Formats: sequence, C-alpha cells, structure tokens
Amino acid sequence: MQQGGLPAGIVSGNGRIEADEIDIDTKFAGRIAEMLADEGDMVKGGQVLARMDTRDLEASLKKSEAQVLQARHALEEARANVVQQTTQVTLAKQEFDRTSALVTRGFATLELLDQRRQALNGATAALAAANDRVDEAERAIDAATHDAELYKVNIADNTLAAPRDGRIQYRIANIGEVLPAGGRVFAMLDILYVYMDIYLPTAEAGKVRIGADARIALDAVPNVAIPAKVAFVATQAQFTPKTVETKDERDKLMFRVRVRIDPERLRARGEYVRSGLPGVGYVKYDPSVAWPDKLQGNVPR
Repeated sequence: MQQGGLPAGIVSGNGRIEADEIDIDTKFAGRIAEMLADEGDMVKGGQVLARMDTRDLEASLKKSEAQVLQARHALEEARANVVQQTTQVTLAKQEFDRTSALVTRGFATLELLDQRRQALNGATAALAAANDRVDEAERAIDAATHDAELYKVNIADNTLAAPRDGRIQYRIANIGEVLPAGGRVFAMLDILYVYMDIYLPTAEAGKVRIGADARIALDAVPNVAIPAKVAFVATQAQFTPKTVETKDERDKLMFRVRVRIDPERLRARGEYVRSGLPGVGYVKYDPSVAWPDKLQGNVPR
C-alpha cells in the first residue's frame, strides 16, 4: 500500500477543476444592439447571445441587390441586341452573296458589291460588340451578387452565437456600447471540456499513459468519485532545478498530467459544472489494479 492508502498502481495529485473558457468576440467594430444572455445562463451551441447594429450593412446590401437587378435588366437588353444584330448579319450576308453572284454575271457593279461588303463587315462588328456587352453584363451581375453575398455574410457575423454548449461566465459589455473589432462581449465556459491538472513526480509520471483510467474527487463532495481519463502528459518537467545532476534531484521533477471528464457524461450535467473547485485527481497506471471502494466512480446518474 502506498502513502495515502492507495494501492500500488494508483497515484494522486492535488488540483482544481477547470473548464475551457471561450471568448465571444465581435468580428467587426460596431455598436451592440441586443443582448440575449446574461451571466450564469446555460446556452446551447448555435444559440444567439447578442446582435450588433447592422443598419449600415443592411443598407449596403439593399444597394447591392438593386445593382444585381439592374445588371440583370442590362443583360436581357444585351441578349436581345445580340439576337437583333445576328439577324442583321444574316441579312447583310445574303445581300452580299446575291450581289457577288450578280457581279459575276454582269448584272451588278463592283461599287455595289463593295457597299454590300462594308454593310456585312459593319453588321459583324456590331454583333461582336453586342456579345461583348453580354459578357460585360454577366460580369456586372457576378460582381454585384458577390457584393450582396459578402454583406449577407458580414450581417450574419454580427450575430454572436455560442460556438457550443456552455455557461456564460462573464458579461463584459452592455447594450449600446461601441466595440472595436475583436471586442469581447461574453466569456463562457465550455461545459464539455472539463478537466483537472495534477502534478506527479518523475517516477510516477513516467508510468502514466494517455487514456489511462482516472478519478476526480472534489473537496466539496468528497464522497463522489467522478470517472475521467488521462488526456495529456507533459513532455517537459515543471519546477525543474537549474542543474540536475543526482537521482534525488531528478526525483524532484514534476510533470503535469491532465485528467478529463467524459463529455457525454457532462452533457446532461452541465449545470453542475463549476470552475476552480479544489480536489484530488487519481490516475491508475496499472490496468490490473482495482479501484478502492471510495473511487469506484459513484457519481450520481
């Protein structure tokens, strides 16, 4: 039996329960128009927490949408002009061919043939210009459409939503405040990433593997053992002496080990998550060892 009454193969360390903190920030500079959450609220992923004032973007969007309609009308006119110019080219070609045949038989002059050739060249050039106007109108539609889509994206980005399930920890700003780009509005706790960092000496940390079974016992509820898994083992020691020359000194090196609670277990218990509560983390590095009765994982269902 080890110190602390733990069987060989199980080690422990003090720590505090923590949850990842997520900042809810603005993407653009602007004024807060609406607040839909407050400190302590439990929120779901995708839930709208605040909205920024987007009246200027909405006005720009309407302008871009009007430009799209205008460009579409211009495209319709350009296509109609292409049909008309195509007819003119066909007529000019027919007249040129007839005149060419008459010149061969001596019934028309070369001057008239030159006039027909010039008319055909003019009609062909007009058709090419009409096709260019169609291309130009299509590009104008694309540009106006892209502008409109960009404004829609920017308007959507001014709606601040929770990236995942969590609890609002702090409300940093209020309605009416003007914030810069990246201004913090809320800080929320990610209730699906809850962990405790403990520190183990070299001899013990070297035996711990990622995925090893673990338990967390909080001082507030010492009779409850929360099942967890080892999620991280530091590759470098903490509290390292400036020079390490003897085995005794090497034994003083401490490695950070993170034990994380299963997210699925937390999903139904998010309201119980508290950051900062002290407790003890236990790690079983020997899978063949059984947990003591007090650490069997008797967390309430």
